[in-house]
Amino acid sequence: MTESEGSLQEEPKILILSGPSGSGKTTIVNELMNRQPVHLVKSISATTRPPREHEVDKADYYFLDRDTFDQKLEQEEFLEHAEVFQTGYIYGTLRTEVDRAARQNAWAFLEIDVEGAMKVMERYPHSLTIFLKTPSEDVYEQRLRNRGTENEETIQRRLATARRELSFADQYRHRVINDDLERALDEITQILVAQE
Repeated sequence: MTESEGSLQEEPKILILSGPSGSGKTTIVNELMNRQPVHLVKSISATTRPPREHEVDKADYYFLDRDTFDQKLEQEEFLEHAEVFQTGYIYGTLRTEVDRAARQNAWAFLEIDVEGAMKVMERYPHSLTIFLKTPSEDVYEQRLRNRGTENEETIQRRLATARRELSFADQYRHRVINDDLERALDEITQILVAQE
């Protein structure tokens, strides 16, 4: 065994999935968690925003007040964190989420943005990284508009963010085009099974 192989085995198994708004990440994540092509433990993000109706603490998010979040930041308990879409709310991935998956001999499944992904990749360079795309930018816009949940300003901001995120796609080990859900899921499944 080479030194690099030894360090690879010591590093926890981390799957990072990123992609712009409208790329279908939530659907892909839910399907992968249902199908479990390999043992996946979905990382639960922490946030300073209040829970929405029907959201459950420690299941949907770790809902933290700003002081608690800041304290955990000072104690370096986060792998990554960022303010999302200029909302004033901060989101982050706690290191304990990776530990939780490792204790179950599972992949820690992180659905995070590109900035967070870059930070996690710095710490865990052997992470399995997948960037989810649509066939064209028009598809992002169409999917965002079809949601009917955002005003024009928010849509334009999300599209600008999508363009910026797309510029990071080549830094991921795998890029999957979500033009057909089943085909995309099959491709991701094959990537995961090949790593086991």
